[in-house]
Amino acid sequence: MNYLAHILLSGDNLDSQVGGLLGDFVKGPLQGQYPETVEKGIALHRKLDVYTDAQPEVQNLIRTFSPQWRRFAGIILDITFDHLLATRWQEYHSLSLDHFCQRFYRHLNTCQDWLPTRAQHFSQRAPGIRWLQSYADKALIPIMLNRVGERLRRPVPLGDAWPEILDRHGEVEQVFSALMPRLLTHAQQLRFAAPTPTAPTLATRNCR
Repeated sequence: MNYLAHILLSGDNLDSQVGGLLGDFVKGPLQGQYPETVEKGIALHRKLDVYTDAQPEVQNLIRTFSPQWRRFAGIILDITFDHLLATRWQEYHSLSLDHFCQRFYRHLNTCQDWLPTRAQHFSQRAPGIRWLQSYADKALIPIMLNRVGERLRRPVPLGDAWPEILDRHGEVEQVFSALMPRLLTHAQQLRFAAPTPTAPTLATRNCR
């Protein structure tokens, strides 16, 4: 799952949603450098990545990618699943996709003082180009894949893999349909099971 799915899976708390996004930008141990609820969102993001990768349907789908793309299949599927989520958004949330995203952008903007550099770039650009909403546009997915591919140590034109996804659209959507309800349930269980800190830390502040 990519940005949009992780924000959704973080629940309705806006600081948790920021953490859901930052899971793609923050590496290493969490030691109170971010607000407490944000760090819980980052930790949730990491657990959900492990859980998703372990699902049999995902593993089977990755194994059936052509050899050229198999190594990058996880990245390709992350973005493809965000595309499917965006196109089927009303199945998973009561707010419209645009309302959900605009609310998130406004809150993310209040966190500028401590966001990592790449996340600041996202925060500044995303509202203007409707970054999260644009996952619904099939024509833009190859462009998004190429942008990710350009950031790899050895750049790869990942957009060239999009025709393979289109050829197997029914199979990929079937995996997504089976996986998404399971992820929503697992994410909710993890959020409710998260321990409540017994002592304040540097990260007890909210974004504002």
